[in-house]
Amino acid sequence: MIERDQDGTLHVVALSGGHDSTALAFLLREREPRPYCYLCTPTGDELPEMFDHWRRLGELLGRRLIPIMQTEHPGLFAWSRHKKLIPNRTKRHCTPGLKIEPFVAWLQAQLSFGPVVAYVGLRADEEARAGGAYGAIDGIELRYPLREWGFDDPMVHGTLARLGITVPDRTDCARCYHQQLGEWWRLWKDHRALFIEAVEFEAEMGQTFRTPKLESGEPVMVTRYGLTYAACWRDTWPVRLGDMMTLFEAGHVPMNRGDPRARDLLKVGACRVCSL
Repeated sequence: MIERDQDGTLHVVALSGGHDSTALAFLLREREPRPYCYLCTPTGDELPEMFDHWRRLGELLGRRLIPIMQTEHPGLFAWSRHKKLIPNRTKRHCTPGLKIEPFVAWLQAQLSFGPVVAYVGLRADEEARAGGAYGAIDGIELRYPLREWGFDDPMVHGTLARLGITVPDRTDCARCYHQQLGEWWRLWKDHRALFIEAVEFEAEMGQTFRTPKLESGEPVMVTRYGLTYAACWRDTWPVRLGDMMTLFEAGHVPMNRGDPRARDLLKVGACRVCSL
């Protein structure tokens, strides 16, 4: 339900379901009580536990989260077919097309009914991020309460612990180009059908989620465990998920099992929106 305050202002919380936005939603309710509208921007490629998390947050907050999605080409695969490109580390068309643009368009559509304030979960220890991925939005007042209150990462996690809220390990797409090698292994292990679907999608598109290691314009070929394959730019495992699945099925397990919280987001260029 969309409810404005007594002055006719709509207060919108960008609630991706990550640690920061989740803590923000509950802290706003405690510190600045008013009617809030909670928005999430699913790509449709999230893991099942993420959808369960969104439903649980709606129950705890007493208001169902409103999903805002790309409607003409919904979902990561449909959007990639439209763009004729699987997202990669240099061309992240997924985040702006599937998350930022639909969110901004929805906010601006609400301006015809009155003022809109949007709350985004950037922390005080993210000084380098002046306005986040959203930047300035015409006609919309943007606030960053965690930053206003001086909340850093440990304080956010302390808030979630106090509230008894556990955030899923993965809040991004199940088939994200940026995920770690161990996260691909966990996807193959725990969600085999989703992994196989990604293998088939790579074959359909003639592209890969993982970027090849380039040397003089050519992928580096590696022979490992009896399999010769093109290697990824940041490790020595296959760039093609089909080759990676061959190694997984043969019992080979990456040493790094995948820790999303350990990603160095600022240095390797991952989009903050997907983990906010």
